[in-house]
Formats: sequence, C-alpha cells, structure tokens
Amino acid sequence: MTLLHALRHLAIGLVAASAATFSLAQTGPQKLPSVPLSVGIYRINAEVAQTPDERQIGLMFRTAMADTEGMLFVFEDASQQCFWMKNTLIPLAIAFIGDDGTIVNLDRMKPQTLDSHCSTKPVRFVLEMNDGWFDKRGIKPGARLRGAPFGN
Repeated sequence: MTLLHALRHLAIGLVAASAATFSLAQTGPQKLPSVPLSVGIYRINAEVAQTPDERQIGLMFRTAMADTEGMLFVFEDASQQCFWMKNTLIPLAIAFIGDDGTIVNLDRMKPQTLDSHCSTKPVRFVLEMNDGWFDKRGIKPGARLRGAPFGN
C-alpha cells in the first residue's frame, strides 16, 4: 500500500469517526417517522427508534411531549432491555412489550437519572410515554397493543 493510499484510508476513517461522534454528541431532540398504535380505546402516535443511534438518543433533550405521543424502540432480537434517563428532561412511563404486543412490565422513570429500568423477560419492543399515561388509563401488564409492529 502506498503512503498516499494509506492516507486516503486514514482520512476516510476519520470522517466516519467524526460523523459517528457527531451523532452521539447530539444536543437537541431528534424527530423520527411515526406509526399509529392503540391499546384498548386509546390511540398513540409513536415515533419509531430502530437504529442503534436512534435508540441511544431516544427522547433526550425534549422539554415536552403531547399526551398521545410516545416513542417505540425496536430491537433486532428479543433480550432483556434496560433503559436510563440520561439527558432526558421529562418524566416518562415505560412499557416493555412482547412480539405480539402484550405488555410484559411497566415502570416509571425520573428525568436525568442513570437508574436502570429493565424488562422482566426478553422483549424486542419498548414504548415510552409521558409519566402516568398507563396508570391514568388503567393499562397494566397483560394489556395488548395493536399496530403494524406487532403484526395486527
């Protein structure tokens, strides 16, 4: 490999590393495509975070979220999923969801904490809503969400 060729590879690598660092150093909220979901009579407009970068940023830096909005995190494989609230400014409720849309467990998360909130079983889907959203509607583990991600 010539020196010029090696320098080109190094430059390409540095550009890729800079792009990756920029995406992780994001300081504002992201806006992602959304999908309609429902649970019982309640409708949800959920942004879908499906890439590692989208999932890592999640709802960070938002100062508010409409009552019918949330974020659905989609993972490639079912496993125990754990979430924290670094750089997340609003209190959230979290639902860990099985492939068929059944809520496995729920939790509440305080803003800007590093406490882990984990699924009690392996799941591929996690839904974040405003704090109290599930409680106010009487939605508990065992309830089933409907929508394209769950095949119904």
